[in-house]
Amino acid sequence: MQVDTLTSIKVFRQVVESGSFVAAAERLDLSTAMVSKHVMHAEKRLGVRLLNRNSRTLSLTEPGRVYFERCKTILEDLETTELELGSLGAAPRGTLRITCPSWFDGQRVADLLAEFRRRCPEIVLDVSFEDRLVDLVEEGCDVAMRLTAHPDSLPAGFIARPVRSVQFYMGGSRAYLKRKGTPKVPASLADHDCVAVGTADTWILIGPTGKVEVTPRVVMRYRSMSGVANAVAAGIGLAPLPALFFEDPVFKDVLTPVMTEYPIREPTLYLVYLSRKYLPLKIRAFVDFILETISKVPPPKATVISIRS
Repeated sequence: MQVDTLTSIKVFRQVVESGSFVAAAERLDLSTAMVSKHVMHAEKRLGVRLLNRNSRTLSLTEPGRVYFERCKTILEDLETTELELGSLGAAPRGTLRITCPSWFDGQRVADLLAEFRRRCPEIVLDVSFEDRLVDLVEEGCDVAMRLTAHPDSLPAGFIARPVRSVQFYMGGSRAYLKRKGTPKVPASLADHDCVAVGTADTWILIGPTGKVEVTPRVVMRYRSMSGVANAVAAGIGLAPLPALFFEDPVFKDVLTPVMTEYPIREPTLYLVYLSRKYLPLKIRAFVDFILETISKVPPPKATVISIRS
């Protein structure tokens, strides 16, 4: 009887992963004798012993370990190729659940998602805007858009694709700056009321000579960046804000950046998704779209408005 080499490779891999000929036979719906024949065929063809076996245990020989790793790679590449070929011509579809920071809910991101929908009309977007760290597995989310200056804070075991750095500037309302004056250097912040995000007690600014760490005089804390922007717009104090807030239709006539030669340390926007052997088309389409599109979008400009006391 002719023995197929590719089938023997698949059988050998299953024997190793199952830990026995009997278990492999059950999973492959073959007889134990046939499983044994495939392994012996591989050993005969290669001219080496792949497995040490006795009545109770199996273990890989050194050549067997090398062969097993190569077999895994070959079979996974084959499976991936078959999946990709099978999806050619298929449109990405289904519901794509995305979680983003709360302040991504403005027009700029809405326009971006609208363009994605035009390209992939069979995908339904389910987007949540929140500042807590969503557990993608437990809550069934497909992709998270996370902003951090510390990549090691991203969840282990996930893919994290860097998209771009995001500019932050110190900002205040025009009414507040007219009342309290405009700070020129980081040390001036000691004379100003400040609004903080969460429990932040220090801010790191990047000046002409490097990093400058300041301890703001915090008079109010918010747990969301949108809340901070609204508090600053209300004239409560100064705060570091994403540059896009200064051109947002809601805030552009109220907020103005200050000390733009001292930008806040720029965090990076990441796309985070579960590492899967086969990435669903809907996730691949979204990741590719964001990486392609945002790289072409110019960063928001923080234009300083002259404030007269």
